[in-house]
Amino acid sequence: MLLVAFILGLLFGSFLNVVILRIPKNESVVFGASHCYSCKTSLKPWHNIPIISWIFLRGKCSYCSAKISMQYPIIELLSGLIFLVIAAKFTLTLPALFIALSFLMLLALSMIDFRYKMVPDSLNLLAIFFAILGAWSLDGILLNLQNALLFAGGFTLLRFALSYYLTSSIYRAAQKNKTSWNKFYDRTPFIEAMGEGDIMVAATMGALLGVKLTLVAIFLSALLALPVMLLVLKRSIEQQRVPFVPFLALASFIVYIFDSPILAYIEATY
Repeated sequence: MLLVAFILGLLFGSFLNVVILRIPKNESVVFGASHCYSCKTSLKPWHNIPIISWIFLRGKCSYCSAKISMQYPIIELLSGLIFLVIAAKFTLTLPALFIALSFLMLLALSMIDFRYKMVPDSLNLLAIFFAILGAWSLDGILLNLQNALLFAGGFTLLRFALSYYLTSSIYRAAQKNKTSWNKFYDRTPFIEAMGEGDIMVAATMGALLGVKLTLVAIFLSALLALPVMLLVLKRSIEQQRVPFVPFLALASFIVYIFDSPILAYIEATY
């Protein structure tokens, strides 16, 4: 059963690579055969065997010998491991499949956010959809929906409050430098403290983890991101823009796998 889950994850991971590459370029993920991005030659079926093809081709295109990115086998392997871990936790069931697919969408979002600093709404909506359906009863689905809406609303409110505070701070600082000739001009930029993509990811986390565990995952994601933030602190403004979705996704998966001991620790501290 675990071997079947791992192989199934590898197959989904192979398709996930297509999603990661094509969605940011507004290309169809359904139509158009897989091809080499260097020589544009269509690939044969045996060129698309997860991990194995990359190894036998030695990481190069069989037509033009262009280098094939390590992203392909890494995403396939991670997808296989996600399916393997979820199957080990719940066995191969339909709800477990939806949960694994939700984490795969978070993996795709993480890669796209890391490479392009963008979070496609289509993948975000799929992640939420799969997370809500990852329940074993109708009541569980309704509870997942409730938690998703709760954290989406909470993050929206947090975004508004932080953006207002940051924009107001810059406005007050700018007012001190006003002169008689520019006092009627206000060019204070509106500072976005959080992207809309992060709000939707929070909704997915709420549906997957519930209230208590989502709060733990958010705290853990901040801890994971802290060393990276410290490393880029002295770099340019553009380089300081650290994608946060990968940390949210990683923290969510860690908390989901270790949910029982985390909940036991939370209950023990009351």
